[in-house]
Amino acid sequence: MNKTISIIITLALVVGIGIIFFGSFKSENNSNASTDGITTNSEIKNNIQYITINARGGYSPKVSMAKSGIPTKLIIKTNGTFDCSASLVIRSLGFRKILAQTGEEVIDIGIPKIGQPLQGICSMGMYNFLVKFI
Repeated sequence: MNKTISIIITLALVVGIGIIFFGSFKSENNSNASTDGITTNSEIKNNIQYITINARGGYSPKVSMAKSGIPTKLIIKTNGTFDCSASLVIRSLGFRKILAQTGEEVIDIGIPKIGQPLQGICSMGMYNFLVKFI
């Protein structure tokens, strides 16, 4: 009897945690979604382009579009990030860093050229994102 109750409680906890985690992850990641899976999550302020990527349970959005030929900064936002997406690698920039669990990391990527995408990946290779410059 005690073993059955322990199993039921454990299963209820696992299901509850899964609903909480995946429910909040889904709502956060759909904030800038587009119908074709490519998101424009960039803005230009004072002639500098800012591209924002969320890092938690992977990277969101996975594919972004941005303008080439203008000074650009990448903003990586974390919010309670305890998984491997907090360990970011951008090989083309020689960037490797373990991000704060909650906060923002601003990375100067210079002036990107058309057709030269920027790819970020977690240190384990499980999660990645891509920024295409047009």
